[in-house]
Amino acid sequence: MREVRLQGREYQTGAAIEITAVDGMIRQIAALKEANESLPLIAPGLVDLQVNGFGGVDFNSFPFDEQDVEQVVQAMWQQGVTTFMPTVITNADHEIEQMVTTLAKACQRSPRVEQSIAGIHLEGPFLSLQDGPRGAHQRGYIKAPDWALFQRWQDAAQGRIRLLTLSPEWPEADEFIRRCVAEKVVVSIGHTSASAEQIASAVQAGARMSTHLGNGAHLTLPRHPNYIWEQLAQDDLWCAMIADGEHLPLSVLKVFIRAKGEHAMLVSDVTSLAGMPPGRYHSHIGGEVLLSAEGRLSMADNPALLAGSAQCLLHGVNTLIKHGIATHVQSLEMASLRPASSMNLPTQQGLIVGAPLDAILLQQAADQTLVLRATYKNGVEVWRGE
Repeated sequence: MREVRLQGREYQTGAAIEITAVDGMIRQIAALKEANESLPLIAPGLVDLQVNGFGGVDFNSFPFDEQDVEQVVQAMWQQGVTTFMPTVITNADHEIEQMVTTLAKACQRSPRVEQSIAGIHLEGPFLSLQDGPRGAHQRGYIKAPDWALFQRWQDAAQGRIRLLTLSPEWPEADEFIRRCVAEKVVVSIGHTSASAEQIASAVQAGARMSTHLGNGAHLTLPRHPNYIWEQLAQDDLWCAMIADGEHLPLSVLKVFIRAKGEHAMLVSDVTSLAGMPPGRYHSHIGGEVLLSAEGRLSMADNPALLAGSAQCLLHGVNTLIKHGIATHVQSLEMASLRPASSMNLPTQQGLIVGAPLDAILLQQAADQTLVLRATYKNGVEVWRGE
């Protein structure tokens, strides 16, 4: 029997508590008799549905191997992310097959990796061909939804593809979505130039999410209708947003959050260049890219266009807190309980008796932003800061 006890202030109420977990599951939560303001906040571990890589490891470029995947898992723990989805984007058919195969092998090889990876997010290649919505995805690999091809990738992934981003503008989209739903694959609308009717039809077919809404879009859109408004108006769609302060203006983040309510959540879209020094790099996402000293990642030939993010999920949480867009409770839950709920993960229960102990310890800085102090996965301390 493995027991762990955590003391801190509950992130929602600030009450001083002690959590006891046995073999990774929360057994008891008790109030502490003496409250100590120096105690850290205890919050649910962060859940990131869009991680393209980290620290030089790129899930979209070979070579990477099982050890590289474990390295990213450990890096995510150091960022407070206890659960994430490696994201494989548009590429040649055989390249996608190799990448999902390697990710599946990494899960097989290591229980720690298996526990931390909730599944694979396949972002493409069934996206819009149009410039703007296509974003940094290579046009030559974009294609219509193909069930036989998807099944080939799913077999290679050993059934681990659990989230698929596609554009419903293809005639084949609705039937493809229905097949995904039958196989318990969550479908997210993204990189799309779909009409209002196509979006509504996709939701009726079972699409349940919007991938980084507001990005992967035309620079100029009709006042209304347009595919951003239409996705915001669909009550059944979870809205994933990148809150790194670069992908969406603060006012847009505020409006999206107000519109979607409990269905608003954060992703990082973090790439292999996160944790790397500033400079010019070659990346599968965007080709030649520039990483600024401030952490902005853009395409070298057009710095106005972003090429993914170099900021992790806690940075997005702090962006919302620092600018008063959401409370620290709302911001944390947009990066933990809500994404977990959107994928029906066990951690959606939060910090309650009977739930897994996936937790982070945080200190509040003078500006109310949060600093990570420790990370726990399944009741085991997997990282602690100085």
